[in-house]
Amino acid sequence: MAKKAAKKQALGRGLSALLKDPENDIQSAGDKNADKVVGNIIELELDSIEVNPFQPRTSFNEETLNELATSIKELGVIQPITVRKLSFNKYQLISGERRFRASRKIGLDTIPAYIRIADDNESLEMALVENIQRHDLDPIEIALSYQRLMDEIELTQEKLSDRVGKKRSTIANYLRLLKLDPIIQTGMRDGFLGMGHGRALINIENIDEQLDAYEQVIEKGLSVRATEELVRSLNNKKNPSAGKITIVPDYINKGNQKFANFFGTKIDIKAAANGKGKITIPFTSKEDFERIQKLLNLD
Repeated sequence: MAKKAAKKQALGRGLSALLKDPENDIQSAGDKNADKVVGNIIELELDSIEVNPFQPRTSFNEETLNELATSIKELGVIQPITVRKLSFNKYQLISGERRFRASRKIGLDTIPAYIRIADDNESLEMALVENIQRHDLDPIEIALSYQRLMDEIELTQEKLSDRVGKKRSTIANYLRLLKLDPIIQTGMRDGFLGMGHGRALINIENIDEQLDAYEQVIEKGLSVRATEELVRSLNNKKNPSAGKITIVPDYINKGNQKFANFFGTKIDIKAAANGKGKITIPFTSKEDFERIQKLLNLD
């Protein structure tokens, strides 16, 4: 294992010298010696790399960054970063900014990297998709990444679902968090409450009441279930009749999942004791509304 790593590092240093030769300035996959670069780990000078403006993570925990720096100092950079070539001996990060920052922190001159040749859209998509897969992004960062992919790459929720390997309903739930008041979004980013809390609070339409509920959640340290109960209580006070719709017959419970599967989203079905009720089909955007419209053959 150690011999293979040493061999790769030696190869990386050799390719690094190749890339620094102006006569071998590789700009596309069809250029001479491009085949020697693609798929190989190459040692790049940290000073030749700039951070990616498309990086969805906007804050880095200093403590965990120091831990990573210590690990790199002892074991080296185990997982190479990924960059795209901008110009001669100039590169831009696609993924691996924590490794990049930690390496700089301990004074390394070079870092192992994979080089990609991509336009800005491809770079944005690769950076966002790669980072969305990480487990340490907060829900708002993930939601913003989804929104950017939809807006800037012009992806529908269905196509986005395929790209990131998530259900469309999961993506819709994240996107709904962006409707929360910015103060609550900041609270989620700072770790004061989780996605479950946010999904509950979004059901309070009035912003002032939403913020009041948020303060109660923080002050009392309410769990997600307790937050859901709080929101339900507040909404029932505004609409007393809503409290009467409490019994859900078996036929509704059995059919609810079928509705959800058909429409690709959670359907809200409520029924009163007299048998009357209502079905609510939520949508998250004009595109989502048109999708539901097509399912019902109404277009």
